[in-house]
Amino acid sequence: MRTNLTLQQLEAFVEVARTANFRAAAQALHVSQPALSRTIKVIEDVIDARLFDRDTRHVALTAAGRELLPIAMRILDDFNSSFSELSQFLEGRSGHVTIAALPSTGVALLPEVIAAYRAHSPQVQFSLLEGPAERVRAAVDEGRADFGLSVRPGSHEPMQYRHLFDDPFVLLCRRDDPLAERSSVSWSVFASRPFIASGFNSSIRPITDAAFVQKGLHVVPALEYPSVAASGALVAAGLGITALPRLALHLIRNDALATVPLQRPTLSRPIGLITRIGRSLPPVSLAFIKLLQSSAAAS
Repeated sequence: MRTNLTLQQLEAFVEVARTANFRAAAQALHVSQPALSRTIKVIEDVIDARLFDRDTRHVALTAAGRELLPIAMRILDDFNSSFSELSQFLEGRSGHVTIAALPSTGVALLPEVIAAYRAHSPQVQFSLLEGPAERVRAAVDEGRADFGLSVRPGSHEPMQYRHLFDDPFVLLCRRDDPLAERSSVSWSVFASRPFIASGFNSSIRPITDAAFVQKGLHVVPALEYPSVAASGALVAAGLGITALPRLALHLIRNDALATVPLQRPTLSRPIGLITRIGRSLPPVSLAFIKLLQSSAAAS
């Protein structure tokens, strides 16, 4: 048998059963007593059974009413529980966030912000994807990531970019190198020392190449490194010096190395949030982005 009862009708029935009083139930439900009586009559007509035995002084469940009561309560509890889950999702307190990030930004920015977010919403799950800028953009474009943390995408790409901060470049050398004693160095230093360059698919290479063009320098790399961690190892081995954005230093842990600010020119790598134009993000991702923006502004 299929019955077409509404949640409002079931709620009315449960309230009358709870109070055993139509007047008290009507007050609790903020309806008139005649309207409540009509609602109960509709339920009885639908199931073709009387729910309450009543006289001027007493209201008692019938056998059909006693059978319906736990069913109605279970339906209402399931609905309230499900709606609570939906509310948590819409408020950004549940769900899943997938972030694609450059290795340096992922290590430097995300752990603390994720920890702060999960402190008030521990049920939120996170997945992290890591790679060079082109892989970050591809993950966002293909929907494998909700958003990315990377450099500004090209104007031809269907991406929205929201700037977070500029990541300044520094020189990386051995701690016993005379350059380590300087307060700053010019990019021209790479014309006279072996330069260890990033690979062409890195977000670092276009900026270092642009710096050499701006200075009118012809710099031929002595080596190319496949990862920032590898660059630190190569410098520590005395094979040359390199230029890195400051965030990339989070990927290098070596007491034998030192950094010096690079000037003339002072260059930075722009870091921001990238999302695909036309794609709606889930509430939890929007809430996390807001916290990430606040954290970046405060640092």
